[in-house]
Amino acid sequence: MTWHFRLGYTVLSLLGFRLVWGLVGGYWSRFTTFVAGPGTILMYIRGSAPPERSVGHNPLGALSVLALLLLLLIQVATGLFSDDEIASSGPFAKMASGAWVSLVTSYHAHVGKVVLIALVILHVGAIVFYRVKKGDNLVAAMLHGDKVLEQPFISARDDITTRAMAAIVLMLCGATVASLLQWAG
Repeated sequence: MTWHFRLGYTVLSLLGFRLVWGLVGGYWSRFTTFVAGPGTILMYIRGSAPPERSVGHNPLGALSVLALLLLLLIQVATGLFSDDEIASSGPFAKMASGAWVSLVTSYHAHVGKVVLIALVILHVGAIVFYRVKKGDNLVAAMLHGDKVLEQPFISARDDITTRAMAAIVLMLCGATVASLLQWAG
C-alpha cells in the first residue's frame, strides 16, 4: 500500500501539472487550442472539420483527454479520503464523516477503478484504430512531439525556456501535493 499511495501522489502531481500546462503551456497543449464544442465534434465525425482540428488532439481525442483527466482526478481525490478499515487510510479520511469515507472508498475500490480501466482500453483502442485504419502514427508524435503534416501549421515552441518552465511547473505541483499531505499530517 505504501507504493499505492506514492503512485497516487505522483498521479496527483502529474494531474496538477497537466491542468496548469493546459492553461500556460505550449500552443498545442493548451485547452483553448484543442477542446472543441459540439458543432466541431460533429463536423469532425462527418469528416468536414478544418484540417487544424487534427494537428494536435482531434475533437474526439480532446474529449478522451478531458474524460481521463476528470476521472483520474476523481480517482485520486477519492483515494485521499478512502479507508480500507484494516490497515490503510487516505490522509484526509480522518477529516470526513464515516458515511462519506465509506461512499468514496466504495467508488475508489470498485467503480472508479473499472471506469478508468475501460477508458484506458478505449483510449488505446482509438490509437490502434488511427494507426491501422487511418495510417496515423499517434504514438510516434506523442513520443517525440512532432507530427508530419500535409500543410504548415503553427509550431509549438520547444526550447530550453519552455522545458525549464515545464520543469518548474512540475516541481511546484509536486511541492503543492507534498504540502497538502504534510498539512493533512
